[in-house]
Amino acid sequence: MLVMCMWVVLWPSIGIPTQVANDKSIQTVAVISISGAIGPAVGDYVAKQILLANHQSQVPALIITLDTPGGLVSSLRDINQAILSSEIPILCLVYPKGARAASAGTFILYACHVAAMAPATTLGAATPVSIGGGSSPPNQSEEKPESPSAMEKKVLNDSIAYIRSLAQLRGRNADWAELAVRDAATLSSKEALEKNVINLIADSPKMLINALDGKTINMGQAELTLSFSEPFLDHRPPDWRDQFISTITDPNIAYLLLIIGIYGLLLEFYSPGFGVAGVVGSICLLVAIYAFQMLPVNYVGIGLIMLGIGLLVAESLVASFGILGFGGVAAFVLGSIFLIDSEIPELRISMPLIYIIAFTSAAFVVFVLRRVLQLRKSQVVSGIDNLIGADAVVEASFCGNGYIRVNGERWAAMGSDEFVCGEVVTVEAIEGLTLRIRKRQEG
Repeated sequence: MLVMCMWVVLWPSIGIPTQVANDKSIQTVAVISISGAIGPAVGDYVAKQILLANHQSQVPALIITLDTPGGLVSSLRDINQAILSSEIPILCLVYPKGARAASAGTFILYACHVAAMAPATTLGAATPVSIGGGSSPPNQSEEKPESPSAMEKKVLNDSIAYIRSLAQLRGRNADWAELAVRDAATLSSKEALEKNVINLIADSPKMLINALDGKTINMGQAELTLSFSEPFLDHRPPDWRDQFISTITDPNIAYLLLIIGIYGLLLEFYSPGFGVAGVVGSICLLVAIYAFQMLPVNYVGIGLIMLGIGLLVAESLVASFGILGFGGVAAFVLGSIFLIDSEIPELRISMPLIYIIAFTSAAFVVFVLRRVLQLRKSQVVSGIDNLIGADAVVEASFCGNGYIRVNGERWAAMGSDEFVCGEVVTVEAIEGLTLRIRKRQEG
């Protein structure tokens, strides 16, 4: 029973029919896909699949289908290190039609043993986004562009040297590779083939395999002749762990987890109960911290978010007539904008999401202010003035001066009538330490 359960769990990640997997005579070409921004989850997925394919004897090659706007440099380096250390050919195909291998995708394409593109695809624009520079200030003349800083020059030159080394290793056009990094040059698939940037054009992974059958490629210091005899294309999607990491490292999801975690803990501290808010908040906060340490986080943004939430909490405890509250909302919004330090849209927090969270926080501040004002207006006057109009009980019969009890206190009293022990009277004035009383009016 346990073996059957394990087989059901592992079946989606294996992706190979039983008959094909057990038939050693059938070649199995692994196919993995990079679609979207390249982040930590994608880097881990690709590196793991390349390592797995190298340990399977029936896998003569691995195909990477590529469609990406770029991604993190750290994840790109992890992927390329796995490609360069692979003992089986890594075949990269920009696919499907309309796809692109921009920025980090160009580096991956150059690192693979065989580079191919489908028709109507593009590559290039590999300039590091940190030195891409925004638009020039309005008062800055076009004849005198701002020169890059020393750090920007280091990043640019390092990227140029890196892509040229990859081009020289694979025998491809190194001069155009430098243009792609320095000037953000781009090419179509046909132009890339003419300029020796790619090896061939193929409409699909199957056509790529057929076109490479019998071709010779360089594998390190030796040459390898590819031989594919009707291979089985084994598409290997990310497993549940890769999908989970990919989900939580999405900046919007990580941001929501951070907010839920903080507010969950605050709710638990304000109204201790069964601990549901505290448990959920703690889990979300820890998962968010794990996700953010894999993303390019600006710690000034985290500081501003914490400051904003602290000011919102202070507004609910100390009535400042909105100064702390709206200051907290402003700090919260600025921190959310600065949180992710990346120019790639797919690796930034959505502005509508920031506006929704900020609007909710502002609504919370308004609710707290209204509640404080209502409490102040309905506040009961306390102190000695509260005795006027109150009912009192005569302690002993007297005429003129005597003693009464009001609100549990014994007071000296005087009145023009005759009062009987136990009689309920009304306090009408305070004269020093003596209460002036009168007969209680019925009705």
